[in-house]
Amino acid sequence: MSRGRLHHVELWVPSLVRAERSWGWLLASLGYVEHQRWSVGVSWILDGTYVVVEQSPALAADAHDRLAPGINHVAFQGGTRDEVDQLVEAAPAHGWALLFPDKHPHAGGADHYAAYLENEDGYEVEVVAA
Repeated sequence: MSRGRLHHVELWVPSLVRAERSWGWLLASLGYVEHQRWSVGVSWILDGTYVVVEQSPALAADAHDRLAPGINHVAFQGGTRDEVDQLVEAAPAHGWALLFPDKHPHAGGADHYAAYLENEDGYEVEVVAA
């Protein structure tokens, strides 16, 4: 166990079906495997860190706004540049759209190779090449 290492992230989503389509595909593509499942949620785990998506009955709103106060995006190591490019190519079929296409793959700066993706519920991920 590493002190300070991220344990898990839990995302409340407006649609579990859409979340499984987008997050499930993305996380599986990055090496995560399904960890837990219950009536309103599912989680995936990799090396002891897990990501949860849950359509909680306690949701206070029906939409996510990444531009509102709160977490803007989650970033993942995406492997090689080729692996990131392959993920970007496959992403639209799983509910993800490329953000900042005019700056891709250097939207984070000239020395930063990454894909910024947004799913149909407005969640953003950054997939960074090693």
